[in-house]
Amino acid sequence: MDTEQVTAVVIGDVALIVVVSWLLGALARRLGQPTVIGQIAAGVALGPTLLGRLPGDVTKTLFPPEVLPFLTVLSQVAVVIFMFLAGYEINYRQLRSGGRSVLAVAALSLLVPAGLSTGAVTLLDGVFTAVEPGAGGRTFVMFMAVACSVTALPVLVAIVRERGMAGTPTGTVATTAAGIMDVAAWLVLAAAFAGTGHSSGPSWLTALVLIVLFGAVMFLVVRPLLDRLLRRSESWLLSPVPPALGLALGSAWVTSELGLHPVFGGFLAGLVMPRRNEVPDAEVLQPMEQTAGLLLPLFFVTTGLKFDVGTLDADGLVLLALILGIAVVGKLGPAYAACRFTGLGPHRSARVAALVNTRGLTELIVLNVALEAGVIGPGLFTVLVLMALVTTFMTGPLLTLIGRKERPRKEIGRVDEPAGRIQAQ
Repeated sequence: MDTEQVTAVVIGDVALIVVVSWLLGALARRLGQPTVIGQIAAGVALGPTLLGRLPGDVTKTLFPPEVLPFLTVLSQVAVVIFMFLAGYEINYRQLRSGGRSVLAVAALSLLVPAGLSTGAVTLLDGVFTAVEPGAGGRTFVMFMAVACSVTALPVLVAIVRERGMAGTPTGTVATTAAGIMDVAAWLVLAAAFAGTGHSSGPSWLTALVLIVLFGAVMFLVVRPLLDRLLRRSESWLLSPVPPALGLALGSAWVTSELGLHPVFGGFLAGLVMPRRNEVPDAEVLQPMEQTAGLLLPLFFVTTGLKFDVGTLDADGLVLLALILGIAVVGKLGPAYAACRFTGLGPHRSARVAALVNTRGLTELIVLNVALEAGVIGPGLFTVLVLMALVTTFMTGPLLTLIGRKERPRKEIGRVDEPAGRIQAQ
């Protein structure tokens, strides 16, 4: 293909992806699922799992190898913006005043599945090596700990809003705990992947030191300077979006040069971006969310092109069952126990547990980072993508089931009290 042909195919592919993702996202909403479920389904449907099985290999016809690098670049820009938003929307005020329930939920529902996955990799290494011959080692163990314990904060927030739980005790505990877990998970993953991004890059220890120094510069130098610039220039600065986008992409470039995936830089930029009275600025959030929302379906499709359920054999199914057990039981049980121990009622506790079990887009980003870094192969990637889909899909039905089991009086009156009254029922 020449340049004009590649350009035409890329434009056509973007149009196809956006429309199919929009349609399936709307269908997911009608079925009581978050929009992201439909968008992920679109990525899977357009890949070898479904469309690729039709006569003539329709997937390869629609997405020839020549256009994939261009779609990948666009998808990575979308993911960097998304990770910037994930960091920017973390509420520092809530993190500081979360209370016992938040800290207990965050600690237990992060450490328990991480510990279970570490024990499984160590004691049941044969189950992992049957699917992933390169299983083992420091980076792999740390990655599996994060993969089984991470919570998708943005998807969780979307579910909380769609279900009318924003500002309630359930929503506040779940989102704040997820924010703490997100920060901790990305820090662990950064330490695990330090130095793995480039074969000719610095050693992992050198890369880790450089990343810590970069983080210190971002918080101690860049954040105050940017805050002063935005405050002093409000009268003449037309929009704070260009500095925010520049910060996100520039930080992503630096972390990439240091041997880490660009998503780490995007997340760090979101944490560093100044807020107004500790609240994210709507002038930054809305346009960045719209941009990420339009481009993120490209990420789901590039993920779907690496994902083929048909390649899953008996060993893969055994590993999927093991990982699902660790991921689900390791989240639901500890989160519920933490809520009950700190004084929340049974139904609120069950809701929080169901919410923090959501993986969604955050998990897919983690998996793509590991696949690109060579930490995992296509077999384990497929298993973990299925785990992410199952744990995200089950959140809606679990919340509905919990609601049906509640007494009508609680559904009407006391379930969604103001967030300031987090107390036992």
